[in-house]
Amino acid sequence: MSALLPPWLLPLWQQVTRDLARLPHALLLEGPAGSGKRQFAEQLARRLLCVSPGGDGFACGACAACNWFAAGNHPDMHRMVPASAALAEQEEGEDGEGSESSAKDGKKASDQIVIDQVRQMQSLLEVGGHQGGRRVVLIDPAEAMNVPTANALLKSLEEPPGDAVFLLVSHSPRRLLPTIRSRCQSWSFPRPERAVAQQWLAAQRVSDAEALLGFSGGLPLAAAAIASGPLADARKRFMRDMQGLSRGDPLKLAGEWEAWLKSKAALEAGLTLTVLVSWLQRWAYDASRVAQGAAPRFFSDAAAELATLTKGGFDVWSSCYNELAGYRRVSQHPLNARLFLEDMLLRTTRAMTTK
Repeated sequence: MSALLPPWLLPLWQQVTRDLARLPHALLLEGPAGSGKRQFAEQLARRLLCVSPGGDGFACGACAACNWFAAGNHPDMHRMVPASAALAEQEEGEDGEGSESSAKDGKKASDQIVIDQVRQMQSLLEVGGHQGGRRVVLIDPAEAMNVPTANALLKSLEEPPGDAVFLLVSHSPRRLLPTIRSRCQSWSFPRPERAVAQQWLAAQRVSDAEALLGFSGGLPLAAAAIASGPLADARKRFMRDMQGLSRGDPLKLAGEWEAWLKSKAALEAGLTLTVLVSWLQRWAYDASRVAQGAAPRFFSDAAAELATLTKGGFDVWSSCYNELAGYRRVSQHPLNARLFLEDMLLRTTRAMTTK
């Protein structure tokens, strides 16, 4: 049953399940995307609702409660996720592939957890549990709550029903209200040791494991997700485009990237303008390392190309990296996506060609 969680999460799991009777009513699971906190939260919710847990601390997987959970209709399991995430999961289940999430009225589904979801959850918690046991509220990602939503949730965290457990999953806990954080017990999900990550990826038979592990910042679950999905092809295209940028036309590439971001392939991969900016930042960071004679961290499979293309010195690339951080801050809502891409690629090209 330990295969339900990767090995580096098992010590925390054993610590948590050792005395579930004393589990706090609100838990904040924090860490970078791909650290395993979402998988951990799902297993913990399943365990809290299971009526016949196994001796290994995991849910049995066979009782009625586990079957309801697996089918996604356990009456004591309440999920609060953005409408866009819920719709994407539904479409993927129906069509076998993801697509851009839009509501039935044709409008783009919300990326926020809204106050009506909290009110619905609170009304459900006013009714007794279906099995007379624990009830679980999973909020993922917690930073998707806007301020009115977070303030509404605060009441439930301050005066929780005695049998309710709130699991807040967060990639960016600093974006949460301090009052929310103060009412939760925080659990951090750090990166595993590199040797452990490499061993796990080898067991999963992940191709390009070493390069993808570096690209994902040492997070093996994120590396495995990239390798098994369309994002791997997107990353390869990005590297090809960057390798040709110094001798190509950045304005032309901006147009190609604009079309790429609107394509079905990009939507299925979850490739957004913000993701592209973050990849450019990683490229600039690696270029600054190569300029100092160090090995690249994120694009180790492009080390030779970086050595050839990196004409600018450390100061040039450090400046480029810092400027890209500014682009990233406004990448979710650019005034004009095409001009945004052109300006960003022109800036990167200057760093490539500066001697």
